[in-house]
Amino acid sequence: MPRFPIARKLLRFAGRARRNWLTRHQNTFNFWIHMLGIPLAFAGIPLLFIADWEWGVGVIIAGYLLQWIGHRVEGNDVGELIPLKRLLGLPVVAIAPQYAAARSLPIPPAT
Repeated sequence: MPRFPIARKLLRFAGRARRNWLTRHQNTFNFWIHMLGIPLAFAGIPLLFIADWEWGVGVIIAGYLLQWIGHRVEGNDVGELIPLKRLLGLPVVAIAPQYAAARSLPIPPAT
């Protein structure tokens, strides 16, 4: 562990963010379609400036569409919409019910 306090805090934050992300993407299809959709969405950003802007917007939308499909398959909400839904008082499904139920079960002791 680094000796600098800010580095320790950043590493703890990154660890929590990674665990949260993995908890919300437990379905294999959802996980792997995100591995395609996230880089695709990010690739659209430079395309906004180096190609016709329509290409950049189209690639960003395609990347987010893939991620949305993955969340529909898993059965939970897309992460970017959760704060908005909470703000509007709408119901939120952060973790798919089949995985949320498994998380709440006690872990049996090792034998």
